[in-house]
Amino acid sequence: MNSDPLKSIKVGICGFGTVGGGTLSLIQTNGEEIARRLGRDITVSRIASRSLKVSDFSASGMHVGTDPFEVVNDPDVDIVVETLGGFEPAFEVVRQALANGKHVVTANKALIAERGNALFAVAKEKGVTLSFESSVAGGIPIIKALREGLAANKINWLAGIINGTGNFILTEMAEKQRQFDDVLRQAQELGYAEADPTFDVEGIDAAHKLTIMASIAFGIPLQFEKTYTEGISHIQPEDINYAQELGYRIKHLGIARISDKGIEMRVHPTLISRKRLLANVDGVGNAVLVNGNAVGSTLYSGPGAGAGATASAVVADIIDIGRHLVAGIAAPIVPALGYQRPHQDLSVMNIEDIESEYYLRITAKDVLGVMAKISRILQDYAISIEAIIQKEADSDSVPIVILTHSAVERQMNKAIAAIEELDDVVAAVTRIRVENFSD
Repeated sequence: MNSDPLKSIKVGICGFGTVGGGTLSLIQTNGEEIARRLGRDITVSRIASRSLKVSDFSASGMHVGTDPFEVVNDPDVDIVVETLGGFEPAFEVVRQALANGKHVVTANKALIAERGNALFAVAKEKGVTLSFESSVAGGIPIIKALREGLAANKINWLAGIINGTGNFILTEMAEKQRQFDDVLRQAQELGYAEADPTFDVEGIDAAHKLTIMASIAFGIPLQFEKTYTEGISHIQPEDINYAQELGYRIKHLGIARISDKGIEMRVHPTLISRKRLLANVDGVGNAVLVNGNAVGSTLYSGPGAGAGATASAVVADIIDIGRHLVAGIAAPIVPALGYQRPHQDLSVMNIEDIESEYYLRITAKDVLGVMAKISRILQDYAISIEAIIQKEADSDSVPIVILTHSAVERQMNKAIAAIEELDDVVAAVTRIRVENFSD
């Protein structure tokens, strides 16, 4: 590794799409300021990408090729930046780089959430750093905030809008009374959503990010497979309107909470009070609200994606590693997930065991007594009603909207099943969880 205090730190970039290209651009644009902060130049010496033409970089002095393993096996490269995305060859590229004793910076949230435990073990064995600030919430430094800035706190809970595509869709649906499919097509045209939008709209992308944040917040291993995940494709404009009438907005949230029962990790549409700052983060913006037992609630908000925002986090990680190299410190001082001694006795709760308030939209025949039947079922399962909206029928059916007090999810599931069995109920019940995030 580079130990010469006057020699520039050499970076190799694997993958040269939006984030990889943004990283090179930022290092070049802000190079002088970065050098002043670090006390040493940062130089991109190698790039591996299948989409680049070598001739485009012929005068740059950089080695450009298509094989990422040429980057990770180059003895002159100090830090490898992985922006390939996906699992293969990204996993093996990162693993090999770490095994070679190189520090790695990655923006790959799926890789960290699903295979990070194995990669962190290699990094620890080799005494090198695997940094991943850019994998969650783009330019918002939420990893550093959780791991370092709030290290004196016991984190009680966190909640975040951590997928800009989903937030854009819900914002457009709310402001312009548009259907989900219509707004999704626009998001794809604008480049906010992929041709296959499943990861964004079904909550998988947010679940990857929540898994990482919860691990750092509560000192537990990464457990993506235990994160409950629900998307937004079933949300209708009428749900957004009824929520507004009740004083709420609908946001697609990642929520993690610790209690005596265990740890909740869940991603789903959520009603939150319009008075909450989190409820007023619109468009493609991201925001994370964190509650610590000493500091209370703190909010982190900003751009969650894009070349500049994500590259900002990538280069910040490079600078952090560079500071260690300049100081002659090989192994990372701060553990990757924040804990030298992680908790081994904290279990992740099944979604059926969590408690929440609920919004229910029930489509029923416009007949006498149907509301009494629904109320009786809720009472049978120990679920009390906080508010009801019942509109006049404009056809043979009428929407009944109910806001409940807190109930156990398992009981709510049974109640919904019983309601749907009523002859007078003509469609599946729409259920959205409600969170108040009390301080």
